[in-house]
Amino acid sequence: MLDLMAERETAATTAAEELREQIAKLSVELALAETELVDLAITRKTLMRLTGQAEATTPADATIASTPYQQIPAAFATTVGGMRAKDVCRALDVGVTPKDTEGMRAKLKRLVARQILVETEPGLFTITATTSA
Repeated sequence: MLDLMAERETAATTAAEELREQIAKLSVELALAETELVDLAITRKTLMRLTGQAEATTPADATIASTPYQQIPAAFATTVGGMRAKDVCRALDVGVTPKDTEGMRAKLKRLVARQILVETEPGLFTITATTSA
């Protein structure tokens, strides 16, 4: 009976490790896809400006209007200087695991693309002067 339990425990441990590896890989792929989406949005905005088309034809960004995104600028209002993704996670009282930090970093990058935040150096974010005024 103990041998069967040990065998099952080994199998479960192996499965858990494989799943963690898949999650890490998918998290990286998701971050890349989200970065590409931000880049495409910036490119679209630039092209529309160059061609003289009104930007009102683009749909409103419901993601940025969501509550989690609205909480982020408030976290910056209480600090002096920049914050890193993990700092923002702590300020908003969300997890600080790598998954949480990477998710927050992706949100911060989206806010940079929309000129709400500025990335003053790699990984260090501050609120824009026009947003804080």
